[in-house]
Amino acid sequence: MVVVIVLGALAAVSLVAAAHWYLWRRLVRDTTSPGGLARRLGTVAAVVLPLLSVGAVVSGRSGMPFWAQQVLAWPGYLWLAALLYLLLALLVGEIVRPLLRRLLERRDGSAGARAEAEVPAEAVARTPVGAGADTGTGAGLGTSPGTGISDGSSDLSEPSAPATAPSASFSLTPAPSRRLFVSRVVGGAAATAALATVGYGTYGVLRGPRVKRVTVPLAKLPRGAHGFRVAVVSDIHLGPILGRAHTQRIVDTINSTQPDLVAVVGDMVDGSVEDLGPAAEPLAGLKARHGSFFVTGNHEYFSGADAWVDHVRELGLRPLENERVEIPGFDLAGVNDVAGESEGAGPDFAKALDDRDRARASVLLAHQPVVIDDAVRYGVDLQLSGHTHGGQLWPGNLLAGLANPTVAGLERYGDTQLYVSRGAGAWGPPVRVGAPSDITLVELASRQA
Repeated sequence: MVVVIVLGALAAVSLVAAAHWYLWRRLVRDTTSPGGLARRLGTVAAVVLPLLSVGAVVSGRSGMPFWAQQVLAWPGYLWLAALLYLLLALLVGEIVRPLLRRLLERRDGSAGARAEAEVPAEAVARTPVGAGADTGTGAGLGTSPGTGISDGSSDLSEPSAPATAPSASFSLTPAPSRRLFVSRVVGGAAATAALATVGYGTYGVLRGPRVKRVTVPLAKLPRGAHGFRVAVVSDIHLGPILGRAHTQRIVDTINSTQPDLVAVVGDMVDGSVEDLGPAAEPLAGLKARHGSFFVTGNHEYFSGADAWVDHVRELGLRPLENERVEIPGFDLAGVNDVAGESEGAGPDFAKALDDRDRARASVLLAHQPVVIDDAVRYGVDLQLSGHTHGGQLWPGNLLAGLANPTVAGLERYGDTQLYVSRGAGAWGPPVRVGAPSDITLVELASRQA
């Protein structure tokens, strides 16, 4: 097992090193002068930025002081996002690069041909009238008529410049300058596109999640519960970047929807209660007629799940640890995340869902969508999950789709419907591209209404 971990670490380091060498080559070496200040600065950045990223990833797991985690997190995680989109943009640039060179060569070739055609006419136009070779007829300037003998007047005239044949390889842009020009255009365009993408994605996270509204019909839901509204929020990811202000924005957004019930479906934090307890305090301000409920996600088990379960209870949320409660019109159940299995506290569907009246509708809170098969087996009508972030950074949605039955949105599995939220925060880079953050207001609909 140790050998596998070491080999995996070496492969990861080699991949990161290769990616940064490629970036340095295309953005620094190919666009700057040897020994110049720009090249030196670019080389330093190519070394320092990946070290900051490693520090940001490792600091949270290594017990570094929280202030140090905050210092490393911003530049380190943002560089990871920038690295992804710089690589993608430069790979596209590899296709554009030869096309741009060919276009410039064709333009220079056409301009050179036109210049070659114009040079002889200009040379003739500059030749003085009567100038020519001495034929012995006295027609030459400065000779006595009919003698061919110079009379000395040639000293008063400027000698004609010899005609020079134009070069067959005439080019407006020398080849080395053309290569430099193409490298700078492609590199500049790639950097602009990547940084603009990361900037906009960061703005989307820091602005806060938007409300998404979904209506879910449940066959067993009684008429009296028609229109029951559940505010679903997942993957808040409080940590060294997203803090108390982020939590307050989420609470304000949820309260503005006036839900009947709030469901926090895991991955609320990335750190200890000691470091992040104050950041979570605004959750005490959640308002819902039937209360607020919480289930653990995998990141809670990296951050001290027991302490966080106790803390959210102090904030007024009710943790559902493999248990259920009766809500007017349906049963609400919650299971621990599968990551809890390493601590002997994994999901227990029998404990949460056995011995219930199956004539009643049931809603299950479970962080990861992968437990949908268990939900189907126990006759759950609706499972509410998160975990995937909707992929967070495109094309991450393609990878998320390989590991999860549903990446985002509502889908049906047998008689069970699964809704997956994209989450309200972000893990790692505070950036989302192609997967905007959301808080979902799920409105339950009775088919008897």
